[in-house]
Order: sequence, then C-alpha cells, then structure tokens
Amino acid sequence: MRRERFDKMNVVPFIDIVLVLLVIVLATATFVTNQSIKVDLPSASSKKSEEKKSVHISVDKEGNYFYDKEPLSLDEIKERLRKLDPKKDLISLHMDKSSQFQYFVSLIDILKTKGFENVSIITKK
Repeated sequence: MRRERFDKMNVVPFIDIVLVLLVIVLATATFVTNQSIKVDLPSASSKKSEEKKSVHISVDKEGNYFYDKEPLSLDEIKERLRKLDPKKDLISLHMDKSSQFQYFVSLIDILKTKGFENVSIITKK
C-alpha cells in the first residue's frame, strides 16, 4: 500500500475560526442613540437606549461645543471633566456629521488624558 504525498493544506478549519471571530466582533459592537440636542448625527445600523445618568458633550457643524446643552469652550469642558469620576461617569459624544474631525479628536484626546473608560459615540439609526 502506497501513501500519497502531503502537498495540500486544508484551510477549511481556519476559515471557520475566522468567521466565528468575525461574528463575535460584529455582535459585540454597539451604538446608542439619543435625540437630546439638535445636531445631525451620522447613521449606524444598530440602536441601543442610552442611560439617563450621563454627561452629554455635543459639537455642532460650526464647531461650537456644548456640555449638557450649555455652550462652553473646549477649556471650560476640560475643567468640568476634571471634576468627574473617570471610572463611574458615562460620557456621551454627539457629533454633527458635518463637523470637522479635529473637534472629535480634541474631545477624545481630553477624555483619554483624563482616563475616562465609559465613552459613547451617539449615532442615529
């Protein structure tokens, strides 16, 4: 009895593992929505209700910052964030889809520097 040479590798188990990992990543990615401030939010395919006890930071298309519907400068927002607990407080970012990306980066940089762990990017469905 003769044995055949091993020339080919079976990639089907590898494809199965990659597909399972892809399903896990897609299932755990969530986006929340809220209609509290007047900005034109970008769209997302999933929807989740937002918690009531959170801080809302909004940026309109002109680049004006709002902290819980109160217009403030970026430095004033930084001072207010200093008073919050980065481990417990939830920050909700409402960005107008027409706003410049730099406004978003500035906010994320401040939140990262302060060590905030609960940050939500609000979209509409």
